[in-house]
Amino acid sequence: MPFNLGILEMIVIFLVVLLLFGAKRLPEIGTSLGKGIREFKSSVREIESSVKAEAELKPPSENVSAAASETGEKASPRRLTPG
Repeated sequence: MPFNLGILEMIVIFLVVLLLFGAKRLPEIGTSLGKGIREFKSSVREIESSVKAEAELKPPSENVSAAASETGEKASPRRLTPG
């Protein structure tokens, strides 16, 4: 069961929705809920694909050197003097 709901809880939720909206509006509500979920999933897939495409454009070494040059810092090691 999704969301750890038992059969009894799902029946109670269905009865409350039936009482609130009536039997005539249930198919309409189900259709609009399904469309909303479908649109949400497609937008999530679109965002994921754009993020993956952005990550594949530049290798990480280029990203690091570009970030270092933008901040004005050099990416070179520094020696520490003792004490």
